[in-house]
Amino acid sequence: MSLSANTITFAAFLILLLLPKSYSSKTIESNSSLPQVDVDLLEFPLNLEYLEAEFFLAIQSTVKGFPRPLLNLSTESFAKVVDIAFEKQLVPSFDPYRSGVKFLLASYLIPYVGLTGYVGASPKLQDPKSKRLVAGLLGVESGQDAVIRALLYEHAHKKVKPYGITVAEFTNRFSQLRNKLGNTGVKDEGLVVVKSEGAEGLITGNVLAGDKYSVAFDRTPEEILRIVYGSGDEHKPGGFYPKGADGHIAKSHLPKA
Repeated sequence: MSLSANTITFAAFLILLLLPKSYSSKTIESNSSLPQVDVDLLEFPLNLEYLEAEFFLAIQSTVKGFPRPLLNLSTESFAKVVDIAFEKQLVPSFDPYRSGVKFLLASYLIPYVGLTGYVGASPKLQDPKSKRLVAGLLGVESGQDAVIRALLYEHAHKKVKPYGITVAEFTNRFSQLRNKLGNTGVKDEGLVVVKSEGAEGLITGNVLAGDKYSVAFDRTPEEILRIVYGSGDEHKPGGFYPKGADGHIAKSHLPKA
């Protein structure tokens, strides 16, 4: 199974258009009147924005005041995540850069985590400017996730070569792994679910993930760290962040030097 080059190019272009252009620690610092809790909650998502930008653009960048943390987006890093999700080593190793569908499956791993983080941060923010910023970022993040899930859903029941595993099963395994690592119950769903877990308990198709009321799931920074570190422990860096994420919240969970 393969996706056309034009489809992948269009998807990548659309995702790049949706990447936030003005969200940086400079923006946060310019609002020095914000409560410290808002600054911490707004600063934390930069870790995921860097991860997405690095993956979708394959570029390195730094913003003043918050250098990009060390990221590991190697083939080996993704292969390890996939092997853990399937509880066995896939042969050959999963390579996200080998085909269009594999790239989209790898993309499935990233934006949705940030989306749930914004949902979780929103009610904790105190200043209207902070709430406006997160609302805007959440809208963009939702768009990224919707594009990726919609493209994958078109091929949900097709098998990914050479594994003989459907696209839907890949997404279900990835979502189950994130639920396991987050360790706070079900806050993630694949593209095809049992009817009782679908929207309002009526359908199995699951292009947009949500709870039984079709409301987006939320995650705390700690839950997100457990997931992106791949360790299930916010105190143990690894996975896409070999030396840990940055910012006050993330650093507060790292061992003291």
